[in-house]
Order: sequence, then C-alpha cells, then structure tokens
Amino acid sequence: MSLRSQIATLVGKSSYWFLHTFLKGGSSLPGKLTTKIDPEVLKSMGQNYDVIIITGTNGKTLTTALTVQALRQKYADVLTNPSGSNMEQGIVTTFLRAPKAKHQKPIAVLEVDEANVIKVTKYIKPKAMVFTNIFRDQMDRYGEIYTTYRKILDGAKLAPDATIITNGDAPIFNSDDLPNKRLFYGFNNHPELANHDMKAKPNTDGVLCPRCENILHYHSITYSNLGDYFCPHCGYQRPHLDFALDQITELLPTSSKFDIEGEPFQIDIGGVYNIYNALAAYSVGRIMGVKPAEIAAAFHSNEHIFGRQEVIHVGDKEVTLILVKNPVGLNQVIDMLSTDKDPFSFIGLLNANYADGIDTSWIWDGDFERLPKMNIPKLITGGERYKDITFRLKIAGVPDAIHEVQPNLEKIVAEIPKLPTKKVYILATYTAMLQIRNDFAAKGYIKRGIE
Repeated sequence: MSLRSQIATLVGKSSYWFLHTFLKGGSSLPGKLTTKIDPEVLKSMGQNYDVIIITGTNGKTLTTALTVQALRQKYADVLTNPSGSNMEQGIVTTFLRAPKAKHQKPIAVLEVDEANVIKVTKYIKPKAMVFTNIFRDQMDRYGEIYTTYRKILDGAKLAPDATIITNGDAPIFNSDDLPNKRLFYGFNNHPELANHDMKAKPNTDGVLCPRCENILHYHSITYSNLGDYFCPHCGYQRPHLDFALDQITELLPTSSKFDIEGEPFQIDIGGVYNIYNALAAYSVGRIMGVKPAEIAAAFHSNEHIFGRQEVIHVGDKEVTLILVKNPVGLNQVIDMLSTDKDPFSFIGLLNANYADGIDTSWIWDGDFERLPKMNIPKLITGGERYKDITFRLKIAGVPDAIHEVQPNLEKIVAEIPKLPTKKVYILATYTAMLQIRNDFAAKGYIKRGIE
C-alpha cells in the first residue's frame, strides 16, 4: 500500500469512527474523503479479497444478502455492504470498516450500482460477477435497457477472468461476446410448456431478438421479458441452465417455497421476483463449494433487509416496507399483494430525487388498476411528489372515500395505529423509504435508521 493510500485509509477510518461514535453514522462521507485523497485506493483495499460483484436493475440488495448468508455457512470472513451503499464511495467505506481477517483469504460480496461496475473493476479484479436482470429504470440516469447493459459490459470487460453468473431467462444476457466463463440460472418449472409458442405483452421492454431484431417468442414466461425465449427467425434461444428452479410450491406475501435441483428451499419474503434473487445466490454458493442443504438453512434464517419487505411493528399493526423504483418491480409487488387473503391498508410514497430517478412517468406503467379489486379499506398517498401518485391512483379507480392524501411522512407514521387493518403495506421510492424509516426510528419502532 502506497503512502498516499495509507493516508487516505487513515482519514477514511477516522471519519467513519467519528460519524458512528458521535453522530448517526454515514456510509458515503468516509468513502468520499478517502477517494478524494487517493482516487485509486480501491486497488490496495481489494487486493487481498476474493471479490464477488452483484449488479443489475432489480434484486441486488436481497441477492447480496442471501449470497452472504449462504457463503457464511462455509467461510468465516465475508465482507459486504449491507446498507445498499452501492456507489464507489459506499464500497470504499465497506472496506474501511472491514475487520481484520482471522482465517483464510476473506471474501467481499459487493452490491454494485450498474453505472459503477466499471469504477470497481478498474481497480479490483473480481472472482465472480452476478447479473440479476435489466429493466427500464431511472431514465434520466440510465436511458434504455441497452444503455444500462453497455455500462455493465464495459465494467465486465476489465475483468475477463471473472466467472459471470447470469440470469439465463433474460434475453439480453446471452447476446454479448465476453471472454468470461459464464454460468446461467433460470426457471424450469413449466416443462409441460416446452412446445408452447407465446409472446410477451405488447408494451414489454427487451423482447427484440439481439441478433435479428425480430420479436422473441416464448415457451413460458415468468414475468416481463423473463422466460424460456426463442427466436423463430434466426434460432436465438435461451442457453442451457446450469442452475435451475424446478417448481414453486407455495407463494404467500411473506414467504415463498420452491425446489432447486430437487432440493426444497424457503425464503421468508414474498414474490416470484425474489425467488430469482434466491436462485442467483444459490448459484454463487454452489460455485463456491457450499452444499445445497447449507444454502437452504441459510435462506430460511435470512434477516429482512431494510426497505425490502422489512416488517415494522407499530402497536398491533404489522407494517411491511417495500422499495419500488420501476414498473417491472412495482408490478411484481402488486402481484405479490394480490396473494394476501387478508384485508390490508396501502400506503404509496413517491419522491423524485436523484437516487429515486427524477422522471416519475414510470408510475403510469404500473398496474395500479388492480388495487380497487383487492380487499383494501384504506389507501394513503404521500411523499414529495404526492400529487403525481395521488392522481395516478385516482385514474386507477381508487374511490375518494377510502383514499387519504398526506404529504407529511411523519404524520403518516402517526396515522398508522388508526388504520382499520392489522396489515399495512408501504410502497416507497428510495429516498421516501429512507425518510419514513427514519421517522419510524425517531418514534422508537425500530432501533435505528440505516447505517
């Protein structure tokens, strides 16, 4: 480590200690200070780790958490960025706070923002990279899905020795010519549809064949553009799956049961989209030598991640906080809510800061029209862009009589004990999720805000 890196690391560690000893913490500032002194500090920080990068539009945080849980079944020293600070400065902070490894070469499982992959691989050569999916997200930052994928590829090209573990059900991930070894995971839970021929919905992104640009067909579709795809014009098709889901045995709002390669698994979180995250984590665990039974035990004991179906108890209310940020993720959450047989209250919070995506037009692609058909006696809308989300639900057919508008998030927290149902679901964009979570912490419903 150079003298410059040593000074930068010392300043970063000191700032981290001060922030977490005397203030409320912080995951970005220490990293910002460190990289200001030494922009190449990641090179020295990551050289003694086996690094696994997890990136993609949706599912990075949960995939990272489940991967860490799985790897800890075999490895004693596994470092990660649990607060979701996935930009360069947050990743630097992750290494700053790392304890000294006590056993074998430590592992670092890093959630990395798509646009920041190249900022990491420029200095760190990962052992493996996981690509979860690519969906339209934050148009002001990323543009269309092909632009986002290009950002990831630019980073991957700097790490040709890394094994890429990728979602085989996503057509875009089989379209590049990277030199890396690649392993694919996906769903094989509908073998009876092997000869079916269907198309995705007309407004679905990413359904053009990467080779001939004709519309892809599917034998089966999981959701959006994910599934067993093929092109009848040029023969482009889903690759062989190295890790496959066999069947889904139970889907509830708070848990999912499924089989992977003949082994039963359970995660205490709902939604088909989260089964993909578990399958990705399983794939990493297997290439790292973790046994299926050990991975199953890790999944069943997983802790809820902040904002990712985190359950907060407010008196007798069971409040589930869910991050939403793009149409595909939102529609999967709405689909998950539809599996709840009990009545529940719905709170929708919309912000439009840089971390959320300034363009809020994506809410019009959300299937909010399903909400009036569910057993929801009370809905509340709020956040900095409360007018937008309020109008969207009005157009979706939500009756005014059960719809309350409350821009002030602190007042929403105070209103929760008065809601008519035991279950409450809060769907919030990123900064709105942080804000209301801090309000929960201030009122003592959770121990603290995020790190």
